[in-house]
Amino acid sequence: MLLKVQERKIKGKKVKTLRQQGLIPAVLYGGNEKENLLFSVKSGEFRKVWQEAGGSSVIELETLAGKKNVLIQDVTFDPLKGEPLHIDFYAVRMDKLITTAVPIVFKGESPAVKNLGGVLVKVAHELEIEALPKNLPSEISVDISGLANLNDHFIVGDLDLKEGVKIKAEKDKVIVLVKAQEEEKEEEKERAIEDIKVEAKGKKEEEETGSAAPAEKSSEKTSGKPPEKSKSEKK
Repeated sequence: MLLKVQERKIKGKKVKTLRQQGLIPAVLYGGNEKENLLFSVKSGEFRKVWQEAGGSSVIELETLAGKKNVLIQDVTFDPLKGEPLHIDFYAVRMDKLITTAVPIVFKGESPAVKNLGGVLVKVAHELEIEALPKNLPSEISVDISGLANLNDHFIVGDLDLKEGVKIKAEKDKVIVLVKAQEEEKEEEKERAIEDIKVEAKGKKEEEETGSAAPAEKSSEKTSGKPPEKSKSEKK
């Protein structure tokens, strides 16, 4: 896949003039690049390539400095219109292993869901893999048509990937499973009861101390780091 780009010297807030012309400002870094390369790409051409390559397939950028093998590292969107505002490309060396997250695509239909009224639970939506750039898949396909019974599951060890692609996860990691509806409802009920307990505890402490109780810590795992700032528009 080849994507032609145009050199740009405009930075900062002035790049809005490029967007008005149907261009998306972009930056290239990484690999053997000594400094960031600034350029713009036609919106229509980028969307076409992005739809096919995603963020895990290598594409070629045709720049004034020659062709560059790159990954689409990050795309910033307009929160209201959903239009791409900026693109980060990452230059890769074709002879060096790289690690990246690849989305999982679920295909087929589970007989346990269709015939037994089970609930399909997608535990993972992407997996981290290691491979040479030429072997990077754009997606990982998971066929759920083999999930014929309640509690059937699909794990990392069941994946059939081409040679040279390594999954950075335990083989027994569950990707998707089928639960009975009663089991799913029971878990929701238990979560609701826990929420009530937390709320009641907060009210009790507030009555005793005269001040609101500190918020409970979220159970969601975080990296403990703030979101990374875009590497674009570096002056």
